[in-house]
Amino acid sequence: MDKSIPDKLYFKIGEVVSLTGIKAHVLRYWESEFGADIRPVKSSGRQRLYRRQDIDLILQLKDLLYRQGYTIAGAKKKLRTKASDEDTPTQASEAEQSTELLKELRSDLVRLRKMLKN
Repeated sequence: MDKSIPDKLYFKIGEVVSLTGIKAHVLRYWESEFGADIRPVKSSGRQRLYRRQDIDLILQLKDLLYRQGYTIAGAKKKLRTKASDEDTPTQASEAEQSTELLKELRSDLVRLRKMLKN
């Protein structure tokens, strides 16, 4: 995980723009092109909420497209190749991911409780 990404579960599109340097319209375009990989959830107000894994992928795409010079099609192929090269997650790694997600959720709830007390 990138240490410059704040420790929280969801990020609004403006926060993702600030973190990645990718403009909002480009992020929305990438969602349409890489929809299976970048899937922000929508709030009840229809606002996009990105997860840490979405931001990690956006940073990876930024590197592939802007630094390494891949086309959109080439980046898609590279991501598919990388995904197929990686082993299928084991139950242990899935449990670790679940534990990490629960820790993040607990941290956000504790932070919210503190805010509400003040």
